[in-house]
Amino acid sequence: MSNNLLVFQSDFGLVDGAVSAMYGVAKSVSQDLNLYDITHDIPTYNIFEASYRLDQTTTYWPEGTVFVSVVDPGVGSDRLSIVAKTKNNQYIVTPDNGTLTHLAQSIGISEVRIIDEKVNRLAKSYESYTFHGRDVYAYTGARLAANEISFAEVGPKYDVDKIIQLNTLEVERKNGIIKGNVDILDVQFGNLWTNIDKNYFFNEGINYGDTLEVTIHDDNRQLYKNVMSFGRSFADTQLGEPLLYINSLEKIGVALNQGSFADAYHIKTGIHSKISIRKAAKIVYS
Repeated sequence: MSNNLLVFQSDFGLVDGAVSAMYGVAKSVSQDLNLYDITHDIPTYNIFEASYRLDQTTTYWPEGTVFVSVVDPGVGSDRLSIVAKTKNNQYIVTPDNGTLTHLAQSIGISEVRIIDEKVNRLAKSYESYTFHGRDVYAYTGARLAANEISFAEVGPKYDVDKIIQLNTLEVERKNGIIKGNVDILDVQFGNLWTNIDKNYFFNEGINYGDTLEVTIHDDNRQLYKNVMSFGRSFADTQLGEPLLYINSLEKIGVALNQGSFADAYHIKTGIHSKISIRKAAKIVYS
């Protein structure tokens, strides 16, 4: 059962009325709903980042919370509109375009239903094909969160194994080298967040204070190569020095103390951004 919590995510931004329209639809379903946001600043059409932000956030919300995620470059096409129930008993209302990738891999999806738009669609919106976030997702999500419909009433079941998933890279550990991916940014601060779990470091015998060689490259060229220390927090380095650390998701992050690593070295994120880490001789700063 849902719990009156409805949480939105999109690439709409807040410069026009799109997000407000979704809120209005939700409140028109039930004024008792509590509306919140993950973010509306997902880079335009970036399904990978939408998938990651859902995984970053949903586990900290109560069971029964309904999330509406709308990053939908295929709006108006034959892609499916679905609601997925996670194994943590939360609901994700979204296009079936890869947005569920990270949740499927980390938590797991227990059941998926296709939204029956004959029932679960905003009245008088049937000739609109470009704002399913308002007309289908916000409306269906609100009805589910307010317990006006059950999960079964969303629509027919869909095979969980058939949902679209994006390509993600596995972490490799070989000959003392750990290779991973720069998945995303800690946007406000420009830190890099990788897919390398902290246990890869500890299993390789890497301890706080160790010096590591870090190489970052995309498909075509090397973008960065240098040594830096592995610290508990940014206080373990001098101002402007680079640092490896464990981020809030218990993955390895790369930062500049009080600077933006991403801006300083023009690092992009996603499946084309690779990182390699290995032990190096210890540095002593004078």
